[in-house]
Amino acid sequence: MNKILTVLAAVFLFSPTARAQTTGYIEEVETLGYIAGQGLACGASKFQTFEMLARAILITKAPTDQVQAKGMYAYNNAKADGYFAKQADGFFNCNEINRRFDNQLIYQTTLYADGSIKMPDGKLFTPRRPYDATLLYEDRNDRQNAQKIYDRGKKVKVGKITVQDTSAGALPSAGGIGRISR
Repeated sequence: MNKILTVLAAVFLFSPTARAQTTGYIEEVETLGYIAGQGLACGASKFQTFEMLARAILITKAPTDQVQAKGMYAYNNAKADGYFAKQADGFFNCNEINRRFDNQLIYQTTLYADGSIKMPDGKLFTPRRPYDATLLYEDRNDRQNAQKIYDRGKKVKVGKITVQDTSAGALPSAGGIGRISR
C-alpha cells in the first residue's frame, strides 16, 4: 500500500501540471518581490500593506512546504534585486513608481484572519494549514534595514591592486599582469 502511495505521489509531483503550477507560483512571487523592492527603495507610502499582502499570497498559494521555501527565497532575491536596481539608477522616476505602486489591484485583496485570501477577481485561496494572519501585520523598518545592508556592501575592502611589469620590452605573462594583495 505504501509503495502505491509513493508511486502516485511521485507521478503527481513530477507531472507537467504540478511543475507548471510551481513555475507559475515562483514567477508570481518573484514579480511581487521585484515590485516590493522598488516600492521599498522609493519609499512608497503603501509599502507595508503591499508587503503584508504579498507575504500572505506567498504563504497561502504555496502547494507544499518545499515550494513555499523556494518561493520565499525567490521573493527575497527579487525584492533585493528591485531595491538595488533602484539604488543603482539613482532613484530615477520614483514619483511615477510610487504613484503606480499605490494604485495596484493587490490592494483590493481581502485577507481573512485564518490566512484565506480573496483576490480582486473574486477567487478565494485558502492556505494548506490555517495560520494567524495578524502576524503579517507587524510593522518593520524594512527600508532602514535594506539601506544598512546596502551601505555595508559599499564598505567592503577589496585590497590593494598592484601592477608589475615583467620586462621592459616584452609583454607580461598572465601571472604578472596584476596581483591583489590583502
